[in-house]
Amino acid sequence: MITETTTEEIYEKLSRLLSTTVPDFELRIKAELAAEINQLKADKNAVILGHNYMEPALFYSIPDYVGDSLELSRKAAQSDKDIIVFCGVKFMAETAKILNPTKKVLVPSEKAGCSLAASITAADVRELKARFPGVPVVTYINTYADVKAESDICCTSGNAVEVVKSLNTDKVIFIPDEYLAANVARETGKQIIYPTREPLQRFGNELEYQMIGWPGRCEVHEKFTVEDIVNVRKQFPDVIILAHPECSPEVVAASDFSGSTTAMIRYVERQRRRTI
Repeated sequence: MITETTTEEIYEKLSRLLSTTVPDFELRIKAELAAEINQLKADKNAVILGHNYMEPALFYSIPDYVGDSLELSRKAAQSDKDIIVFCGVKFMAETAKILNPTKKVLVPSEKAGCSLAASITAADVRELKARFPGVPVVTYINTYADVKAESDICCTSGNAVEVVKSLNTDKVIFIPDEYLAANVARETGKQIIYPTREPLQRFGNELEYQMIGWPGRCEVHEKFTVEDIVNVRKQFPDVIILAHPECSPEVVAASDFSGSTTAMIRYVERQRRRTI
C-alpha cells in the first residue's frame, strides 16, 4: 500500500529507489503527478492496481497493490472501494470486472492492448471446438472475456502444467500462446501440433498428437533469442537468466529458471537469501 502522500515524500521515495536509473528532473515531475493522482484516488474512493509492467516511477508511487494480473484482480475483490483503476491492458481489466461485477473498472490508457490477446477470437475457439469435438479447451488467462467464455478452463503461466495434467485426457486444446503451449507440451510429454499451419495427416497417415496449439505470441517475449542469452552470459558470467514461459522453448531451455513474473521474483529472493 502507498503511504507517501505529499510530493516531497513521494520524491524522496522515488529518489531512494530509482536515482541510479531515472534522471532527477523526471523523478520530481513524476512525484508531482503521483501526488495529484493519489489525491484524486482518495476523492473518488478508488483503488489503483499496478501491473509489474508499469514504468518504475509510477509503479512505486500510485498503486495500492502491485503484481501479476490475476493476483491484482483478486486483491480488488477484497477492496471496499467504488472504483477500480487497473494500470494494465484491457484483458486484465476485464478479469477484474468479472471478479468485481458491481464495481466500475477503468483502464487509464485506451491503447493498452496485447498482441497475444488480439491473436484469437471467440469465433476461432468455436471453430477449433467444431474441428476437434469433445476435446477440452484450456485458455491462458491473457485473453479477452469472450474467448474465456468459450473455454472449459482457464490457466495462468504459473499453473498451466498442473491444469493440463488435471484434465487427464488424451488430447487438449491449449490457446492462444504458441510458446507457452510448446513449453507446457514439453513438460507434460505431449506432442503438439498447430492445425492452422500443418495438416492433420502426413503421407496418408494421421499425425500423432496430444495437444492442439494456436499461433499466438506476445510481441515482446518473442523478441528474445538464445543468442541474446549467450551474449549476456559472455558479459556477465555469474548472471542468473530468468525467462517467462511466453518465451520460445529454446530460450526457456537456455535459461536458468522459467516461471511467471511472481515466480521469478520469488526465485530471485530465494537466491538472495542463500548468498546472505
